[in-house]
Amino acid sequence: MSHSDILTMPEKTAKKPGKTFPAFFKLNKLDWLLLAILGVFIGWLYYRSSVGIHYQWNWTRAFSLIFTSGKAGELPYFFQGFLTTIRLSLWGIVFAGLLGLLLGLARRSPLMILRLPAQAYIQLVRNIPPLVFVFIFYFFVSSQLVPAIGLDNLLRYHSDEINAIQYFLFGPSKLWENLFSGVLCVGLISAAYIAEIVRSGIDAISKGQWEAADSLGLSRWDRFRDVIFPQALAGIVPPLAGQFISLVKDSSIISLISIQELTFVGSEMANSSGLIFEIWLLVGAGYLALCLGLSLLFGRLEKHSQKHKQR
Repeated sequence: MSHSDILTMPEKTAKKPGKTFPAFFKLNKLDWLLLAILGVFIGWLYYRSSVGIHYQWNWTRAFSLIFTSGKAGELPYFFQGFLTTIRLSLWGIVFAGLLGLLLGLARRSPLMILRLPAQAYIQLVRNIPPLVFVFIFYFFVSSQLVPAIGLDNLLRYHSDEINAIQYFLFGPSKLWENLFSGVLCVGLISAAYIAEIVRSGIDAISKGQWEAADSLGLSRWDRFRDVIFPQALAGIVPPLAGQFISLVKDSSIISLISIQELTFVGSEMANSSGLIFEIWLLVGAGYLALCLGLSLLFGRLEKHSQKHKQR
């Protein structure tokens, strides 16, 4: 073997084609062990439910039930609830994110007229149980809020035809008031927590970064937009992802005020069919799919927000 062959061997080996897998498919031994334990636990739970409490599983009927369309050929009732949960989560995230950002900035404002109301709201909402807040808001505030802001004709008495995009984003017009109330409920609750996430992320930026931005002669807005907030975003994204995922799960509370989202629909189907375990496991799978999707999305966003640290 010549000297040139020895030098080129690593290069040839490195170019050897092979199968590549995404990072989330690369599991180590501990991952496989945990999956095996989880599989054994699920098998044991299934065995005990069929032998210990004599529960007769009927997945065929359960899947047939959730895929059964309505009398007029509309979307199956289960998936109507799933779409309502997506709508609640989507608009709740948008509303909570914007309101939380404004409250977080107001929380740091030198103006007392902005800082004190923001702080009072945050402390009030964070120290009231979400269930109590939902009941108070829905029965005492929401019923008066819709006519007060002039939306009763649009949300309560809308009779015009709606197109497919409007239906997908907002659902049937007869349920717009329910959707509006639900979005406000989950959004107002989550906004208080998001405000503290935003505030803590901005406070984590060192004083030297503020002084460096001042030395560049930037305006207050340019300093915040171009220097401070991009750095704060790296620390904000992970807890913000957790809060948005919690918002999706907390949307199940809205079922208590008769908004027909996934939990409400699952409860009705489980009680009427007697398929308690099957339906609730499918409801849990629906929430799991939504939360995992958000987790993957924010994982990508977190990597993007960390790029400035890798330079």
